[in-house]
Amino acid sequence: MSKIKIFSLGGLNENGKNMYVVEVDKDIFIFDAGLKFDNDRNLGIDYIIPNFDYILKRRKRVKGIFLSHGHDSNMGAVPDLLETINDIPVYASKLTLDILKSDLEQHQIKKYKLIELKPHTKVNFGKNSIFPIRMTHSIPDAFCYVLYTKDGAIVYTGDFTFDATMVSNYQTDIGKLAYVGKQGVLCLLSESIYAERVGHTSPNNRVGDFIREVLNRNENRIIATIMPAHFYRIQEIFNEVSNTNRRIVVMGKNLQKMINMAIKEKYLTIDPKKIGDLTNINDKNVVILISDEKEKPFANLERIIKGYDKYIKINDSDTIFITEPSYAGIEKRMALIMDEIAMLGANAVSLSSKKHLLHHASSEDLMLMIQLMNPKYYFPVKGEYRHQYANATVAEKAGIPKDNIILKENGDVALFVNGNLTNTEEHIEVDDVLIDGKSQEDIGALVLKDREMLGSNGIVIISCTLDKKTKEIIGGPEILTRGFIYVKESQDLLLETKELAKQVIEGNIMPNIQRVDYSKIKTEVREVLGKFFYKETESKPMIITVIQEV
Repeated sequence: MSKIKIFSLGGLNENGKNMYVVEVDKDIFIFDAGLKFDNDRNLGIDYIIPNFDYILKRRKRVKGIFLSHGHDSNMGAVPDLLETINDIPVYASKLTLDILKSDLEQHQIKKYKLIELKPHTKVNFGKNSIFPIRMTHSIPDAFCYVLYTKDGAIVYTGDFTFDATMVSNYQTDIGKLAYVGKQGVLCLLSESIYAERVGHTSPNNRVGDFIREVLNRNENRIIATIMPAHFYRIQEIFNEVSNTNRRIVVMGKNLQKMINMAIKEKYLTIDPKKIGDLTNINDKNVVILISDEKEKPFANLERIIKGYDKYIKINDSDTIFITEPSYAGIEKRMALIMDEIAMLGANAVSLSSKKHLLHHASSEDLMLMIQLMNPKYYFPVKGEYRHQYANATVAEKAGIPKDNIILKENGDVALFVNGNLTNTEEHIEVDDVLIDGKSQEDIGALVLKDREMLGSNGIVIISCTLDKKTKEIIGGPEILTRGFIYVKESQDLLLETKELAKQVIEGNIMPNIQRVDYSKIKTEVREVLGKFFYKETESKPMIITVIQEV
């Protein structure tokens, strides 16, 4: 009796953090391991990744991680995973591996096992095999993966769209998709982000005409933001700039490194004469490219707006051009950015999320994929639950029986026994791991709670010095506050605070005592002052007591 389990450690009912697991009997295949950006609810968090505990406990059964393409939402968590488990092989196209190597270098990870896959070349894993098919996305060498099992194929589309104008390393091999469909597909896992959109994504994913219009209408300097590794958009920008007298300056070591690599490997076709340097940064006819790497969206642009950038200062004659349409989760942040630009007097231009689209499958693209694959079961993945539900509706219109459409959330298991979907209550424990800076450890709820408290109510520090022998107070208590009250106008409150702290400390020191219970003092100070502050100010600052002996 054969068993196949399909579930997600991330990517369902959310944007990003894609990580899908397929267990075929004892063998485990992982498709993508991505991150997602924080939505500003978690103070100071840079990005969020899946919890890898399930993989850690079963590492010997893992045949590999198969990356669909080189975007952070699909491969951004791999360095964090390899930091813990460096013996799991990672399979991907050459470009995806080149981008991953750069990420691993930044994380100072030196031990890893990367294996390059050629499109349309099968790799065997005992009774099972993996067959990668090139797909159309905003980055070359994006793959759809076909996992062949004795019960039929499991197909994971990755991110895709159908666009006949995309050629070479961007081109979808429709013939191969149809061939896989004729062999028999047990389950198709297909992305959901644009499932609510009627029609095909193409030609709305192409914005060359709009870029040309921006270049022609704005005579002065243009600062353009791009998403990391969106090679197709970079190529469009360079194509349009090549027809003008402008030059492009690429800012940021990571972006420069990626573009140089892409030019060398011929993923980008760019006239080197059109690339300027820092001496051109204030030229009237320059286009400055900036992007963000594993930070919040628009982090570098926001740094420039606030005046913190070392090289770029915004002038009222500048045009800020956001070259990607907004998507679910960043609309509010994008609106705030546009407002800040307007306050500086600069011109702001952005793509319309209704007219201009990213390279993801709309409803007609999804139906075409279903027709090519002709799957027995359909599993909407990647996107918020409303997107998954819309994808399920699309599948039903395309002829998939409603009972054969699988709607799940992270950790919910779809179980197939001998090729048939079987009811199961099994659920895998999943969680968000919050990454701050270079730390590979989960920040955790307690740290976030402390940050929230500090941000909302501030901090009060009580320091006091005791005589080592007599235990009498010889200094303090001194009161230090940050973010709680305006000190100059609150002297009476501070004097009363000092007196209350002194009473608590002295009340816990008995005559001729040899040892003082400092933990008890700190707890009592926190309780007494906490009630006092709330009564007087209706605030609950963090209270820290420091007592030393000399």
